[in-house]
Amino acid sequence: MTRWITTVAAAGRALAPIGAAMADAPARSGVDAPELAALGAYPIGVADATFVQPGQLYPLPDGSEPVVADRRLAVKIWYPAAAAGGGTTYRTALPGEDTKPVAFDIPGLATPGVRVAAGRFPLIILAHGGSNTPEVMSWLGENLASKGYVVVAPAFGDPPISLRTLASMAGPLARRPLDIVFVAAEAQRRARAGDGPLAAADPDRTALVGYSMGGYGVLAAAGGRLAPQLEPATRRVLAPFVAGAPRAGELKVAGLKAVVSIAPPRILGNLPLWADGGMTSVTAPILFIVGSQDRVVGYDPGVRTLFSEASRTRRYLLTFREAAHSIALIGAPASMTHTFWDKDWFEDGVWRKDRLIAIQTHFITAFLARYVKDDAAKAAYIDGLTTDSDTGVWATAPAGRYAGYSPGAPASTIWKGFQPSKRAGMSFEVQTPANGREGE
Repeated sequence: MTRWITTVAAAGRALAPIGAAMADAPARSGVDAPELAALGAYPIGVADATFVQPGQLYPLPDGSEPVVADRRLAVKIWYPAAAAGGGTTYRTALPGEDTKPVAFDIPGLATPGVRVAAGRFPLIILAHGGSNTPEVMSWLGENLASKGYVVVAPAFGDPPISLRTLASMAGPLARRPLDIVFVAAEAQRRARAGDGPLAAADPDRTALVGYSMGGYGVLAAAGGRLAPQLEPATRRVLAPFVAGAPRAGELKVAGLKAVVSIAPPRILGNLPLWADGGMTSVTAPILFIVGSQDRVVGYDPGVRTLFSEASRTRRYLLTFREAAHSIALIGAPASMTHTFWDKDWFEDGVWRKDRLIAIQTHFITAFLARYVKDDAAKAAYIDGLTTDSDTGVWATAPAGRYAGYSPGAPASTIWKGFQPSKRAGMSFEVQTPANGREGE
């Protein structure tokens, strides 16, 4: 839903030019990244599949009546590999200002078709934003695969967001929650059936990660109750699933352990997306991520409101001060830097994109390890932090350009895993369930 309405280390050598593509891959963090942004121990594989859900309603972007057709979703699967390969180059496109697609390449660490690593790994469903593609979130898909997750990223096939009409958004609004629930169930089914790389996925340890329109979708698929106003807005496609409707309870992914929602919308123009108290239905832990100047989905009111309203679970809010909405795509490829429209898909006006990606990777890694892998040691990276990243003292740290990571409390009150001179401009907040009992 980017531009809403108005708008480990994987070893081996890359494809041509040898070495250059993998070195520039967005999943590989820089030397000034926080600790947990580093790649994990596994080489990375990638595979493509198609998931088909028969007889689905889809609202057309011209405002006409929904059509019924099989819903065919291409999915990209990143997974821990048994051996390193040569990497890849992803080729994808985003709609330009005139709605025509603008193509570009993305270097990747993952190698197509390599054998999956032995073991059982948590399953992640990764949902992109409006008119995006899975490839523009390869930074996260590849990084998580290197850390022992099987990541399934559907391509939702949205109409061009440059159409700039609410009618054109009816399809994504209607389908995102339905598609995510279906993709999760189908991935879990294939995991149990031992199908390809999904055979390594553990369906009972599932997490949802989404950005923008995908952030809305994962909250809905985690049980968030949808506003009744979405019934007419989606031309009745969501009618059975809005709050109070007979099938509302069906919009919930099984085996769900955690949710990461990056810049999710609370309201679209004058259209509310969530029923009163809608976030109270989500019981899985949530990590919200947003920029304080996000004028697409709003901050406060906006994402911060959703964070406060999710009162039945433990939830976290990472805020990039002065950042806007374009926080979760890769940095702009060369072919997307020639017009303001194209570059604005990717780049923030204040923050370096590689910095935004690295910090998000760090926190998402800690959060998923804590709640999906039950790694209690990772709690120190997300619990007990000072609210303002600019504060904190590490009295024994060497002065100057010191690259060491803060060890956290008690030795340091600088955020654990951050270099002393690379921790400014953020806030991090935690809220616990109102009744003190998580997941009830």
